[in-house]
Amino acid sequence: MLKKLTRHSLFALSLAIAATFNPVYAAPEAVGYELVTPVQPTHDVNKVEVIEFFWYGCPHCYDFEPTLAKWVKSLPKNVEFIRQPAVFSAEWGKHAKAYYVAEALGVVDKIHTDFFDAIQVKKEHLETEEQLAKFFAAHGVSEADFKTTFNSFLVDTKVRQAGALAARYGITGVPAIIINGKYKTNGPLAGSHDKMIEVMNRLIAQESTAKK
Repeated sequence: MLKKLTRHSLFALSLAIAATFNPVYAAPEAVGYELVTPVQPTHDVNKVEVIEFFWYGCPHCYDFEPTLAKWVKSLPKNVEFIRQPAVFSAEWGKHAKAYYVAEALGVVDKIHTDFFDAIQVKKEHLETEEQLAKFFAAHGVSEADFKTTFNSFLVDTKVRQAGALAARYGITGVPAIIINGKYKTNGPLAGSHDKMIEVMNRLIAQESTAKK
């Protein structure tokens, strides 16, 4: 019994030492992130990729958005930021479709914040083609352009693909951030939205150095 206890104690001590010198072995709550397993490919190997999984109906995503938007404006050129709608239900899929329509039409910057406000503050129902057409029209998009894009193969394909992406990255809730296909952070792991930014900056710096 004493031998087993001693062996267990030595093993625990070795893990503690490893965590001290290598944060990968530290408990997730201690470092603010988890590893993505397996590591996922990125769009551009020359850049550090940051993906935000979000849903317009998520109040936590809404609260995080101003902090994230401010952070995005100060990103270095070697960082590629990607917004990624998460799709866990039919309702989420409808909001994802609205995002992909905006992306295809090049109006994400015009509608993103207002769409959040419409859902979270004004409690508007923006799900049907007609409801969304009116919203986009109020932001300068013609009804014809909206409907053509809304019913396009490209947008439908992206919505279908979005449903599988969350599983690939091990996403179970939003907002969640993936750094360079290797690391995942969120509010519970980091402790707060501000600390999420700190974790993101730390991992971006780490990955930037590794690419040099």
